[in-house]
Amino acid sequence: MPGLLDKRLWIVSGKGGVGKTTIAAALALASVRAGRRTLVCEVNTQERVSRFLELPEAGPEVKKLEENLWAVNVRPHEAMREYGLMVLRFETLYKTVFENRLVRYFLRFIPSLQELVLLGKILFHLQEKLPDGRWKYETLVLDAPATGHAISFLSVPQVLLQTVPPGPMTREALKMRDLLVDPTVTAAILVALPEEMPVNEALELHSALRDRVHIRTHAAVLNQAFPQRFTEADLEALADRPDLRKVAQAHHDRASQAVLAGTKLERNLHAPVYTVPRLFVPRFGRDAVETVLSHLESLVKGGVGA
Repeated sequence: MPGLLDKRLWIVSGKGGVGKTTIAAALALASVRAGRRTLVCEVNTQERVSRFLELPEAGPEVKKLEENLWAVNVRPHEAMREYGLMVLRFETLYKTVFENRLVRYFLRFIPSLQELVLLGKILFHLQEKLPDGRWKYETLVLDAPATGHAISFLSVPQVLLQTVPPGPMTREALKMRDLLVDPTVTAAILVALPEEMPVNEALELHSALRDRVHIRTHAAVLNQAFPQRFTEADLEALADRPDLRKVAQAHHDRASQAVLAGTKLERNLHAPVYTVPRLFVPRFGRDAVETVLSHLESLVKGGVGA
């Protein structure tokens, strides 16, 4: 199957705690290694991508971290200002409208406005161009919110088109929706652990993205999977060593659980599943992210899951 390098917007999501930020960081490095100008976006959260890569924090303004890699933590206040300037064009008019205390109070009650400006800033960067006409960022990796919030966050353009009268806001929403649903631009990568609840949430997210947002699931990543190291014969050979057999049995069961989880994802997503083994490291930093990346090369370049 085609790789992620055929797309420009890579949306990474899954249940909270499954390691989606780790996967986003690894994919961003993969894009950089492919020679692409890459922007990784976190959404209104404590920054972790830069910490995992052992680089300085980016903050709410796009910041270059290293060659071909930029990052930003998209936050509501700064995104609101940029959105206002993009729509109103003139800073004096923005200050008159958006920084008026009474206006700001009523803006809080506009449905989905915060999500709209956050998503609007992200997609604005996706469409930025250099003076010579090339894309400023050839890849944008979005470390999206966790499952439930991700669905509402990515659904905002469609919701606004259905509920808000025609005007500047709906025109912006239409542009956003068209980018999100374009399969030549956007790919969703769903992350799960080899456990029942994370797998089920990944499947729910897949269905919601398909039916409500019309975003295609490009692939799934089964993170922190135990590799199969002990066969049934190995377990039988340890029959007279109950202490060792107990450890081997536990590892065998976890590995079998990972196989079942991967099979369930493949059958229901109709998309390839890429397995990243559980890493036992004293400190999770850039070396660990590089190891994760080594297991995702075929996802980026194209090929079957592993």
